[in-house]
Amino acid sequence: MGAGTIPYKEIYFSKSEIFIQNKKFEYYSSPILSQNNFKHAYFTKSSSEKFLQLLGNHFNENYINCVSNQIHSNLIVFGSYSEEGIKTDADGLVGNRLNQNLWVYTADCMPIFFADKRTRNVATLHCGRKGLEKKIIKNLIKIFDNLGTSRDDLLVAIGPAISKEHYLVDKITLEKFYRKAENRDITVKLTKTEKDLCFSDSNHSKEKNLNQLDLKRSAFKQLLDENIPNTNIDISNLCTYKLKNEFNSWRRSKTFSRQWNFICS
Repeated sequence: MGAGTIPYKEIYFSKSEIFIQNKKFEYYSSPILSQNNFKHAYFTKSSSEKFLQLLGNHFNENYINCVSNQIHSNLIVFGSYSEEGIKTDADGLVGNRLNQNLWVYTADCMPIFFADKRTRNVATLHCGRKGLEKKIIKNLIKIFDNLGTSRDDLLVAIGPAISKEHYLVDKITLEKFYRKAENRDITVKLTKTEKDLCFSDSNHSKEKNLNQLDLKRSAFKQLLDENIPNTNIDISNLCTYKLKNEFNSWRRSKTFSRQWNFICS
């Protein structure tokens, strides 16, 4: 069955809350990662960088926090290069020691977790349009190959991110995206959108002809192209743009605030 014939589906991620020092933190969990006992959380806007130590300690007592300086690249580093306040420029982290909390921050881009259910190796990606164009998913799977991972054992969970209805780009950007991310040359038919859209690539978006770009579906296609079974992939149906009470969104409000997401090695 080819990638084009495999059904694409977004699903419900379960919501939980914890209280630490009288503060409530809300987060979502991937069914497939939870079923396989991987500690992880996709936090709402209730989280921030100043709470990482508290949150890490709640989930994993003997933890080491690993955070990269995300730059919309295809660069991936091992967690030991990004421990306890030492941030390396990269958009992917791979656990290479026990009790590493691999953190990724997002505000419309996809936080993607990878977990090998046999070896228990884990990784996280910050992946948006540029990451898909630069094939960061392919780069990470090559690392898992070197770690001895079988495609059938690799689980993937795509967390809350902007939906296609709210991710709008111009014709040139969309055609470039299809060419680079999906190796397809297409001619985009323009569609008119409403006025006053918040559009991050331009300060003059009024009355522009824009088209929807589906980041989650494109990531799904790249995973299938790398022979990851579709039954090993969870995709959250949560949209960071739409759910303004739960998530920060750069495209909605130009905020520099982020939500934080982690998986534990």
